[in-house]
Amino acid sequence: MTASHLEDHLGYWLRLASNAVSHSFARQVEGEGVTVAEWVFLRTLYDHDHRSPSLLAGQMGMTRGAITKLAGRLIAKSLVTRTADREDGRAQTLALTPEGRAKVPVLAQLADSNDAAFFDTLSAQERTALEQALKALITRRQISGTPTD
Repeated sequence: MTASHLEDHLGYWLRLASNAVSHSFARQVEGEGVTVAEWVFLRTLYDHDHRSPSLLAGQMGMTRGAITKLAGRLIAKSLVTRTADREDGRAQTLALTPEGRAKVPVLAQLADSNDAAFFDTLSAQERTALEQALKALITRRQISGTPTD
C-alpha cells in the first residue's frame, strides 16, 4: 500500500493558502493589541451592539464559555463592557466601548489591506471564481460559524 503525498490533497493547498493569509493578518492585528479571535468578536459586536453572550455565541458558532473568555479579555483592554440586562438582572449584555467602536474600522482596514495584498496576484476573474467555489463548498457542506483562528 502506498501513501498519497501531502500535495495530492486539495485540503493541503487550501490550508497552506489559508495559513499564509491568516498569519499575515494575525501579525497586523497584534500590532493593534488584539488577536484575530478578538477582532472577529469586536466586528460581530460592531453590527449587533448590546448583545447577550449566548446570542453572540450563536452568531459566531462558539460556546458561551469561549465568548465569556473573549469578552473578559476585551473588557480588560477597555474595548467591551459587560452590564446587567435592563429587563433581566441575571442576564448580561455586551457592548463596545467608544474605544472599541473606534478600533473596528481600523482593524477592518487592516483586513481589507491584507486581502488586497494577498490576493492581488489573482486576476479579477480568478478571484471571483475562487470566492464562488469556496462559497459553494461552504453552502453545500452546510458549514457555519465564524472562523476565529
